[in-house]
Amino acid sequence: MDMKDKYHLLCNTETSIPIFSRDWWLDAVCGKDKWEVLLVEEKERITAAMPLYIPRQGIVSMPSYTQTMGPWFAPESEDTKYTKALGRRQTLCKRLLNALKPYPYFLQNFHYAITDWLPFYWEGYRQTTRYTYLLKDIRNTEAMQENMSSNIRRNITKARDKYRITVKKGIPVEEFLQVQARTFERQQAINKEDTEILIKLIDICRRRNQGDLWGGYDEQGRLHAAAFVVWQESSAWYLAGGGDPALRESGAHSLILWECIRYVSQFTNVFDFEGSMIPGVERFFREFGAIQTPFFTITKGKLSLLNRACLKIGRIINR
Repeated sequence: MDMKDKYHLLCNTETSIPIFSRDWWLDAVCGKDKWEVLLVEEKERITAAMPLYIPRQGIVSMPSYTQTMGPWFAPESEDTKYTKALGRRQTLCKRLLNALKPYPYFLQNFHYAITDWLPFYWEGYRQTTRYTYLLKDIRNTEAMQENMSSNIRRNITKARDKYRITVKKGIPVEEFLQVQARTFERQQAINKEDTEILIKLIDICRRRNQGDLWGGYDEQGRLHAAAFVVWQESSAWYLAGGGDPALRESGAHSLILWECIRYVSQFTNVFDFEGSMIPGVERFFREFGAIQTPFFTITKGKLSLLNRACLKIGRIINR
């Protein structure tokens, strides 16, 4: 049994693995033949794992629509002392780093739960801090509304009462893609390959009951805005969305996300807006009352101009 076979079995039984590192997710966003996994095993038990997207030989990068990857560590018992747990994880990281030596280029975003990147620093890797925004305790609707900015509350009310926006779950993929395209047509941020991956993700998440599309429609049937949200027990994520630029004044985007958050609260108690380094987007997420939460982008090596062009890595890095 090779490492991927073992990892498939681990994903079937281990609930703590984040959705972006699960085997079925990686099959969809990377392709079954373009990802591998590093494992650390002790006494026939997997104690650490690190999936890798390998688009070209010797290159580790981040696939589309995937917020974070990085190492996963088997959960420690609740009574484990902090100093022991930290030392244990550093030892496991050293073993993973040894297995990473054949890859001259490395880029991964680590899950925000990973707060110690020292083993990578000691091996010459670099770190950039990025931010996501988290809503916690989303089952407490009253507290969430109190923490929202007045602007978000006003947009939700305006969309519902003035513009008569109705939020629908399970909207057609084609309608979602059309409104998303209108959002990004000036920036040309979505290419054909990204769209194909997104369609695969929507399909598999729907089949697994771990994701769906929401849209906000007015009384004339016009789609004002839409969102793609995925979830598992540990969290839900706002993965993709868009709005019709001609209908932005309705506030439908705020109403849609509010309804998404309320829906996914039956599965999880955390909503991750997935972050953005773009000022306007960052402010929109923050105004929902979400908590700014740092995560690390870890890199090593440089890409040749040819590889950079082939991978369009600049677009990936600067998302």
